[in-house]
Amino acid sequence: MGFWDLSDGDSAANTGTEYEVPGGSMEPIPAGSNVLAMIDEIKWETKRDTGEEFISARWTVLAPEEYKNRKVFHKLWVMDLDPSAKDEATGIKKRDKARKMLAAIDANAGGKLTAKAGRPNDNDLLAVTNKPMVCTMMIWSMPDTRNGGMMHGNWVSAVAARGSKDIKAAEAKPLPSGGSGGGSFDAGRAASRSVLDDEIPF
Repeated sequence: MGFWDLSDGDSAANTGTEYEVPGGSMEPIPAGSNVLAMIDEIKWETKRDTGEEFISARWTVLAPEEYKNRKVFHKLWVMDLDPSAKDEATGIKKRDKARKMLAAIDANAGGKLTAKAGRPNDNDLLAVTNKPMVCTMMIWSMPDTRNGGMMHGNWVSAVAARGSKDIKAAEAKPLPSGGSGGGSFDAGRAASRSVLDDEIPF
């Protein structure tokens, strides 16, 4: 197989002058969708500028088919307080929510983490990987300070046992687009405040 040969038998040399990576600007999974997903990566991470620790998990969507293989990143502030919290009381509430979320994920994965006292290490966390469960997806929105407009993505608002809920996509609704004034920008700012304050457990 030559350097420019592709897995489908074609050659990359035939690409021409234009190419866009597929899925480079995918719309988020609609808010309220129930998807079947599993964690395929999870570990402790440290915020570079402040040293606070959190658990970083990556979900892979298994179903429905139209969202299969999507990745959703999940920060769980189970030790240190989330630096985006508006005050200490909010940070403590967020930490409680994150611990409950991790405990629910663990319960759906067999309960090995909560069976042990104390903080799990990276090896312990692997017990929750590759265990499909139902995740409810929501959408975060915030201003894109580099390119203007708004950025959007998914976050996991709830988990439940596999088979406990129907796997289905919710109806997609228009996303805030930013711009100069107007209702869509205000909606985007409100969604951004929700992300940055105390609603999202990542």
